[in-house]
Amino acid sequence: MANTSSAKKAARKIARRTDVNRTRRSRVRTFVRKVEEALAAGDKGAAEAAFAVAQPELMRAANHGVLHKNTASRKVSRLAHRVKALGA
Repeated sequence: MANTSSAKKAARKIARRTDVNRTRRSRVRTFVRKVEEALAAGDKGAAEAAFAVAQPELMRAANHGVLHKNTASRKVSRLAHRVKALGA
């Protein structure tokens, strides 16, 4: 347990950031799951619409430090490739 006042404050800050980051990560996973479900169903229109919403959400998470920038870019790239391949 934290002993100094600064360590106690740091623990409180970490707890708040953890809650915010957990919410953001969950939000990203939800949007990515919607794209995955549309791809599994073979619905190109729904997949494109879900991807258009998921892409900025992934990049927003990267900007806020929830995901690494390259991780977000990789996920966007792979999803885009799969959405594009669905129509071919």
